[in-house]
Amino acid sequence: MKNKKTIIAIVVVILLIAGTVWLAKMPRTPGKYDTFASCLGEKGAKFYGAFWCPHCRNQKALFGKSATLLPYIECSTPDGKGRTQVCADAKIEGYPTWEFAGGERLGGEVSLATLSEKTSCQLPE
Repeated sequence: MKNKKTIIAIVVVILLIAGTVWLAKMPRTPGKYDTFASCLGEKGAKFYGAFWCPHCRNQKALFGKSATLLPYIECSTPDGKGRTQVCADAKIEGYPTWEFAGGERLGGEVSLATLSEKTSCQLPE
């Protein structure tokens, strides 16, 4: 019985390792908003948020897999109980907060159209 559990555990570990390697080697296909998300950062926009914030998750969800290219700044400490120094220095009070090159800020979930207007970044069709 103990050998059977050991074999099952080994098989599970091998499958997990194989799955991780497979995912790492898969080519990443571009997301619909890759160029738009990159442009936001190039135009000086900053997206302040916290990993535990549902509105921040909603904001990222608008970008789909292109969300990894956003100019995102994490404001929460890993335990979720504090704020990072960069966000304290920037006087970020709520999440999400978008800050644009001219210093203007918008709080809450911001539409892609508004982000496009504020940055002159072209939305894909």
